[in-house]
Amino acid sequence: MRLFFTIILLTLLSVACSNNLDLKNSNYLVKVKNKVLYRTVLEENIPAGLSKEDSIIAAESFIRSWINDVLLYDIAQKNFNDKDKVDLLVENYRKSLMIYQYQEQLVNERLTREIDEQSLYDYYNQNKDKLKLERPLIKGLFLKVPVNAPQVEEIRKLYKLSSSVSRDRLESYSLNNAVIFDFFTDKWTDFYDLVENFPKEQMRKEDLTANKKTLEREDSGYYYFLNITDFLLPGDNAPFEYVKTTVYEILINQRRINFLKKTEEELFNRELAKGEIQFFYE
Repeated sequence: MRLFFTIILLTLLSVACSNNLDLKNSNYLVKVKNKVLYRTVLEENIPAGLSKEDSIIAAESFIRSWINDVLLYDIAQKNFNDKDKVDLLVENYRKSLMIYQYQEQLVNERLTREIDEQSLYDYYNQNKDKLKLERPLIKGLFLKVPVNAPQVEEIRKLYKLSSSVSRDRLESYSLNNAVIFDFFTDKWTDFYDLVENFPKEQMRKEDLTANKKTLEREDSGYYYFLNITDFLLPGDNAPFEYVKTTVYEILINQRRINFLKKTEEELFNRELAKGEIQFFYE
């Protein structure tokens, strides 16, 4: 069976390039009972950019899965006894899907996504203790230079300083000599993201201590200089600028919930007043 699929697919894909299968001008690909799989459907389900060999594998998998689904659905229709249960499940899913899509339509049409800065800041101040960090953050300066770069001894002194003059000199130096120069004293940065730039396993969370503000590492090709001007550890309150987007999403979600609840209440009251809702009690 595997050989059969492979021969068929090799024939189908022999004129296809690795980036885009050219199957649109073909007709049927597979027919099982009264169901047909078209070549265009196969094309739509094969990821772009695959090699010819990987395209064949992906196509074979899709075709076999499609055939299995048709056969299983056919036999299930003939032998499954509780079809009313399935119909009920389908109807409930359809109802839930339509309600959700309509609610999203209402939200998109009527609910503004604008939230002023003060509202964001007020929520943050009222909920600081709930906005804890899960990863360490740092502010500072990071520099990566080749071991054969000129003036390394001068750079070793400059990166430890915080003056604007030293920063300008480092920036000027980095234009021609540094692989990375990142100055982020005014922006919190994920420590673990920064660690990705260091030699493997040469930086740890334990390096973030109050008495260790500058760190230097090296490997066979580069020097790595880090000046930490501030840091926060997991469990500390997250700074406002770092969680601002999260706070925004929280407030938007709250606004969405309140909007939909109000919409439901208005709909209920309107239809109740029109007599469209009737209660029958014993």
